[in-house]
Amino acid sequence: MPYAIVTVPVAPLRGTASHRSEMISQLLWGAAVSVIDTAPDGWVQVKNQYDGYMGWVTAAHLETIDEALFLEPATRYLPGWVNRVTMNGVPMLVPFGCLVKGHGDTAVQWGSITVKFEDKPVLLNNNNSVDVDALKAAAAQFLNTGYLWGGTSVFGVDCSGFTQNVFKLSGISLLRDAYQQAGQGQLVGFLQEAQLGDLAFFDNEEGRITHVGILLNDHEIIHSSGKVRIDAIDNEGIINTDTGVRTHRLRIIKRFF
Repeated sequence: MPYAIVTVPVAPLRGTASHRSEMISQLLWGAAVSVIDTAPDGWVQVKNQYDGYMGWVTAAHLETIDEALFLEPATRYLPGWVNRVTMNGVPMLVPFGCLVKGHGDTAVQWGSITVKFEDKPVLLNNNNSVDVDALKAAAAQFLNTGYLWGGTSVFGVDCSGFTQNVFKLSGISLLRDAYQQAGQGQLVGFLQEAQLGDLAFFDNEEGRITHVGILLNDHEIIHSSGKVRIDAIDNEGIINTDTGVRTHRLRIIKRFF
């Protein structure tokens, strides 16, 4: 099984080959992976095609695909908060933002599985220009989603999983972790110069980047902290709008489009 595709709504990606192991990320339905290794009890080590993240999943969550489909770019995504599909006639609900490989607006073939769409996928933005209103609308789909370490979906998401999945629908590829994303993009010198869609990064006492959010303007940020929420931001960092407590210390701002 050198190449595979995820066939469950959300597949946990674990640090080691055990259900007790830490969930380091998640793979959404339709994510393509290359297989690196196998372990007893049906565990498979995989590399996520989208961002290169590696971890262990159970083989029951995957379907073998050929190299041609693996190399084919995803051109569409599922736009509803949840979306109805069938796989070999069995219905399933899958989350917002799942990417779709294969041709056909109503059905695609993934190995031995015929996927049919009851909710039609829409085209990804691949035209080198970002619709900031669409980016803001994608971010709003996650509002009030609970924070989940390693989470990448509207069912539960961490800070960098949130930014990565919002940006991918605008055709911008971000790496998985906040500190990795901080190494991408172009530096913005001051918060007062911020624009909708800039990413703000925050560090801890040791100076390590530990948090990221999407700036809505020069005084508001949407981010996953406890839940996906909109808070105030100033030159020092984030201020929780409910409590007035400062929660994160601003380090840098990056621009991606």
